[in-house]
Amino acid sequence: MRLALPLAAACLIAAPAVAQDDFSGNLKARQGQFRILALNLGILGGMAKGEVEYNAETAQMAADSIHAVTMIKQSPMTLWPEGTDEMAIDGTRALPAIWENWDDFASKWSALGEAATALQSAAANGQEAIGPALGPVGNACKACHDDYRASQN
Repeated sequence: MRLALPLAAACLIAAPAVAQDDFSGNLKARQGQFRILALNLGILGGMAKGEVEYNAETAQMAADSIHAVTMIKQSPMTLWPEGTDEMAIDGTRALPAIWENWDDFASKWSALGEAATALQSAAANGQEAIGPALGPVGNACKACHDDYRASQN
């Protein structure tokens, strides 16, 4: 019994340290967020180019999904804990510069949200409205990727 109590206390102290180093759930959630963006941007891009028949309901649902994903507040405590960059773990292209310039990163995410809000407003207004609304979304993505995403090897 004397050994069990100190051993139990040691496990309780060590458990949070182990949990802090397991970022697999954070990374999977973050990657899921970007997959949702890519899927829905693809739908709208196809409609804007005339490769996919325009459908107002589908366009609106895609824009609504993009908007919803961009409204998720970016926080180092949720999807972006420090130690989830491409130098620290496999399976990500996030650069360490994100955490060195957090305010700029968060600002770029906010700009994406603003562009997504405009896209959401335009999506059901016809095929010709989608392209001009997609431009600012693409520019916001590029601005962040240029500074905070490693190139693909």
